[in-house]
Amino acid sequence: MKRIIDFFLQEWKNEKFNRKPLLLRGARQVGKTHSIRELGKTFENFVEVNLESDLDARKIISQDFDSKRIVFQLSQFLKKDIIPGKTLLFIDEIQAVPSAIIALRYFYELIPELHVIAAGSLLDFAIEKVGMPVGRVSSLYMYPMSFLEFLVALGDKVWAKAILTHDINTHMLEPIHKKLLDLVGIYLAIGGMPAAIDAWVQTKTPRQVKRVHSDLLASYRQDFNKYASAYQIKYLDALFNNALAQLSNKFMFSRVGEYQKRELEPALELLKKAGIVHPVIRSAGQGIPIGSQAQLDDFKIIFLDVGLSQAALNLDLTSWFVEPLVAFINKGEIVESFIGQELLVYSDPIIKGDLFYWHRENRSSQAEIDYLVQIKEKVVPIKVKAGTSLRIKSMHIFLDSHPNSLYGVRFSAHNFLNEQRVFTYPLYAAARPFFDTNTNLQEALLSLVS
Repeated sequence: MKRIIDFFLQEWKNEKFNRKPLLLRGARQVGKTHSIRELGKTFENFVEVNLESDLDARKIISQDFDSKRIVFQLSQFLKKDIIPGKTLLFIDEIQAVPSAIIALRYFYELIPELHVIAAGSLLDFAIEKVGMPVGRVSSLYMYPMSFLEFLVALGDKVWAKAILTHDINTHMLEPIHKKLLDLVGIYLAIGGMPAAIDAWVQTKTPRQVKRVHSDLLASYRQDFNKYASAYQIKYLDALFNNALAQLSNKFMFSRVGEYQKRELEPALELLKKAGIVHPVIRSAGQGIPIGSQAQLDDFKIIFLDVGLSQAALNLDLTSWFVEPLVAFINKGEIVESFIGQELLVYSDPIIKGDLFYWHRENRSSQAEIDYLVQIKEKVVPIKVKAGTSLRIKSMHIFLDSHPNSLYGVRFSAHNFLNEQRVFTYPLYAAARPFFDTNTNLQEALLSLVS
């Protein structure tokens, strides 16, 4: 499966100045190992070690920080050449030996010509233990597959290319518009986890996808024992089972169950660190960085993947396949989560993506903007409308009260539309506002669909 991250991995490979060892970071099963192995095919030699399953390799790397010794002994042990400039050394499940993260800095200092990349499913917990070698190690962040990546996996590159090249000032031809909305409906049922998409590509059977979702959810629950203390497991279970009922709404600890905020809050932080949930934090949105005006105690949450979130809630997925336009309206919180998921994928992968929203309360009326993003040096409000309605009172309230925000974006089931101060994009075109304004993302997406 081709991924957007592939472009940025190649960019790292080809960097001539100051290339550092790389950590590929993201939740379990988002496709990190697969993408690194695909990158390995572009090298003369590819050497992979897994610190979770290979105890001998673990001993070699954990002995000390001497990168030259590590390379020599790994080469002897694996009977493979490790040649700077020609070999990609991949250290998988590096979190099993947290000190190996510190060892990465010495690869940079002693063997800078060697391409070294590492990944792990619970990497942030290991980094918390030992710290990050600042200035000596780079990171890229990876998320579930986007809708455009889904189209490419289906073999529908022509649709993906049409989305990226269509004139946003004119309507997409109605039959194509309807076809793409139908495909969004299928994506919202399946989600972006590579294993689920692969199951759909191979079988076109929703039940096979459901089995994949069930297995993935079980693996996330099993991971609780790896990063939580024994007394926290019940709080994690409560959050995992109940928090999704608040999807895309202001999160209230009191709605989770019988436990108190002081008990649940640390557990929620663990789920964030594991990449299972993403907070959408309230911000005044009056300038950049958006996070400088964030109210950290006021937030919504989205699950890492829309397919998994519906599986966890045991929702019926039939309507996504049969009547997607109706499902968009009836499951508006899922559509809003989908856009949040897309925003993360299309953000710059060298920085961990953050999500923000805006809310105004007064006696006469309330107004809410689902997401705030930075495009160039401006704050751009985003409103998600599940149907085809063009009413956006909240958008105009925001724009009138935020003079530095010149325009807003609406994602909906409506066709492309350019109105004064508001650009309407169909749900399938969530990439376009960023594709049109970010050269690096343009190159990455054009490489994806080429």
